[in-house]
Amino acid sequence: MTAPSITPIPEKSSATTKLKNPVVETSEYAYKATNLVKISEDGVKSSAKYIRNKLRTESYTPRTWRTHPLHICPSEPYNAADPSNKTVLDWIFLISTLNFSFWSEKEGLPERYGVEWKTGWGQRDRKVFTGYWSLVASLNRALVDDKIPIIDPCFYSSDTLCPDSLIQHVFRPSPQSTEAIPLLPQRIAIMREVGLILCNSFGGSYQGLIAEFQRRHDGQGTALDLVKMVTETFPSFRDEVYLNGRKIYLWKRAQILVAETWAAFYPPSHSAPHPLFPGKRGPAIQHLTMFADYRVPQILHHLRILEYPPTLMRLLNAGTALAPGSREEVSLRAASIIAVEKVREEILRIISAEKEREFDKAGVTLFQQGEDVDAVSSVVIDFYLWDLAKKIESGEEKVESIQTAEIVPIHRTRSIWY
Repeated sequence: MTAPSITPIPEKSSATTKLKNPVVETSEYAYKATNLVKISEDGVKSSAKYIRNKLRTESYTPRTWRTHPLHICPSEPYNAADPSNKTVLDWIFLISTLNFSFWSEKEGLPERYGVEWKTGWGQRDRKVFTGYWSLVASLNRALVDDKIPIIDPCFYSSDTLCPDSLIQHVFRPSPQSTEAIPLLPQRIAIMREVGLILCNSFGGSYQGLIAEFQRRHDGQGTALDLVKMVTETFPSFRDEVYLNGRKIYLWKRAQILVAETWAAFYPPSHSAPHPLFPGKRGPAIQHLTMFADYRVPQILHHLRILEYPPTLMRLLNAGTALAPGSREEVSLRAASIIAVEKVREEILRIISAEKEREFDKAGVTLFQQGEDVDAVSSVVIDFYLWDLAKKIESGEEKVESIQTAEIVPIHRTRSIWY
């Protein structure tokens, strides 16, 4: 059988308005057309029950975002006039803009790229952070220790105020590291691009973009609407490929930008309106998918939700690089998106069944009254799975009570998209 033809494309999206949910609909097509990675219905059912129980017992909600010690959190109660909101939003924007390609050839070794900073805001102890957290630590270190306004778009867009050498200094590795941050030239170019667009079109801030977004939507814009605006506005957020002549929308970083925005400002009560999505539909976060990267497919395979063919297993175990837009890479990402959608649907089915049953034979309620629908969005499932993968990697946690597959290596694709 001839392999599907797949080509990465950076040009502006133009047909997204024809699709109700571009990521889900085109990923479904890519999953079937690549015909490589498979979704196990049995794995979906057993893992959905496990994940739902974990979300409940660990009180894993959108508010969990605020508990990560390196995150900058907005003050509460929310005050639209509070200038700290702009700081938080600009921080989230730059983090999400640069949230790609942290895997290392020196995985598990002290020589891999890492950044030393405090263990959390207000802490004195320090540690070396790797992976995604090295990005967060480097920006926090620049703001606090070096007094560099690195999250200001009008600063980092200027090669005069913020020369390449200064950005390189911001991302300097810890002393024991023998690696630099991956794709530094691409990161610098992307910072210049997005910063210039924010300064020229949105008053020099992500907060300005959100204000313009809600103006265009008469205050009724949803999370998916904002994702679409981000991909239309910034070329470096257009995570899209052609498959057999059809455009596939994956949108990892655009979706995570909006999801992080939603989670950071999520109100204390799930019944309260979201301050950044005040319309009648609210954020409608259920329309966002998981964020198709290299870490979540790994844990989906471990949970037996995804099944890999022997040919792919050999490539992964050999550490063979998968080209961006290759059949294997697109299959992994598309299958992950559809798999998490199926997990979410199964969790909602479980909840619905409990509502109908309501009581077991002993008269004990099985349904958690007031269970937050947002807590079973694909976004929160992704947040949980990513954290779980990191805990398993560090030996901090082990999946029990359900059958698992042996952990296989992540797929190695060096890309700005994830």
